[in-house]
Amino acid sequence: MQQLSFENPVFAAFAISAAIMGLKAVAMSWLTVIQMMRFSSGFRSPEDLKRTPFNPSPDPKQLQPDERVERIRRIQLNDLENLPFFFMAGALYVLTDPPLVQAQWLYYGYAASRLLHFAAYFTAQIHEVRATFWTVGSLIIVYMAVVALLHAF
Repeated sequence: MQQLSFENPVFAAFAISAAIMGLKAVAMSWLTVIQMMRFSSGFRSPEDLKRTPFNPSPDPKQLQPDERVERIRRIQLNDLENLPFFFMAGALYVLTDPPLVQAQWLYYGYAASRLLHFAAYFTAQIHEVRATFWTVGSLIIVYMAVVALLHAF
């Protein structure tokens, strides 16, 4: 059985969590567009003020920041700042041949922490709530990276 194969249940667990995280990150782009269209605001570029079927009544105010749109952008930026480290550490962790249950806890725990972080951020929870979920995910990444580093030596 090859380690980076779906025949390896550890790799399959990583692939499931990585795919969920990838889909979540892409969903943030769609959610940004939905919010922009829903509220007709939060546009970013001057050409967005051209009259189109999707913007029949352009207004310069549409280029002003709108918290309902900017919140989603911040969530997406947070994903873009964190997910690459998960993808890297998670893939390296597969190569350490960890116990399946432990790997599943780490991979699915990371995905759960990011989904809970999204829910907390989207519903404007206090910083400590968001930070708790972020910290769980961050510590999982650190653990996987350290285990991979130790195995490399």
